[in-house]
Amino acid sequence: MVEEMKDMTEVFTVQQGDIVKGTITKIEDGQAVVDLGYKYDGVIPIGELSSLRVDNAADVVAVGEEIELKVLRINDDEGKIILSKKAVDSAKAWDVLQQHLDNNDAFDVKIADIVKGGLVADVGVRGFIPASLVERHFVEDFGDYKGRTLRVKVVELNKNDNKVILSHRAVLDVEAEKQKQELIHSIQSGEVRSGTVRRITDFGVFVDLGGVDGLVHISEMAWHRVENPAEVVQEGDQVKVKVLKVVPEQGRISLSIKEAAPGPWSGVSAKFKTGDVVTGIVKRLVSFGAFVELQPGVEGLVHISQISNKHIASPQEVLEVGQEVKVKVLDVNEGEKRVSLSIREVEGDSRRQEVDKYVEKQQTNQGTGVTLGDMFGDLFKNQ
Repeated sequence: MVEEMKDMTEVFTVQQGDIVKGTITKIEDGQAVVDLGYKYDGVIPIGELSSLRVDNAADVVAVGEEIELKVLRINDDEGKIILSKKAVDSAKAWDVLQQHLDNNDAFDVKIADIVKGGLVADVGVRGFIPASLVERHFVEDFGDYKGRTLRVKVVELNKNDNKVILSHRAVLDVEAEKQKQELIHSIQSGEVRSGTVRRITDFGVFVDLGGVDGLVHISEMAWHRVENPAEVVQEGDQVKVKVLKVVPEQGRISLSIKEAAPGPWSGVSAKFKTGDVVTGIVKRLVSFGAFVELQPGVEGLVHISQISNKHIASPQEVLEVGQEVKVKVLDVNEGEKRVSLSIREVEGDSRRQEVDKYVEKQQTNQGTGVTLGDMFGDLFKNQ
């Protein structure tokens, strides 16, 4: 039996470049010893264990493990065979990586090292994940990534340059897009949602609804005219928005802040009552009168006949846009969004108050010689 085994050993031959199988029998400093079933053992130098830098052979192989190896050279003088594990791993890796690239597959890798500009993983060859392709957000410190397992995709492959670029962000982007589409299809026109103001532009603001952004056009910012969206909201603000329209195919969502809030006419009849004198701003002048803003989004009409105690041919004779005026509320119709106002009556009330004060003073101090006609002749003429 012993003679038979001896004969088999002598028949077994090894040549440079062969791919052989062997079992790890010993791990020493800087190398691993392998039993090939040959007349003498094989040795894997630590530099041939992996495509990455290895400090301890035991981190890559274990005693008793059977692995495939490539014969680099045969040293009959020293009675050993120099082997390479990384050469076999590399040859297999390029085919597998090409399949991953062609199929756009995602697969798991373990981060072996952190280097300037990104992360390194052993994928049979050295795989590099640039810092910009690690996460969807900026990462300041990659210190805790070593040893972690990340799901990645191959984004660039060049065997001639031994270049393998991987991306974890590409996997996250696919997941985010899937979640985005699910969210978009769950959003219905007419519903009111909470969101966060993410970006302000000249034409409106973008609001994050929890993974997908919708646009609030500047015309939908408030019930009053808005010149700059920053007048109404700031980045980071939490806002209530009403969904106006959803176009899932285009990923477009139209929102409104003003429609999610009570309208400017809500409660107007309780705030402005007939007979009240309030201050407003002249917003528009038309042939038949002036529109005065009482509060943002609420304007009342001062008919031309209620503008002045004197006869005027047009409102422009006594008023101008932007002018602050005191008006008396004549009538409020909240349902029809209509308020009737008068400037003339405020002036008349003021003159009558002056008359009352004069009469009171005359009763106290008789004989001044000044008559009511002298002081308020114009008022009496227009009554």
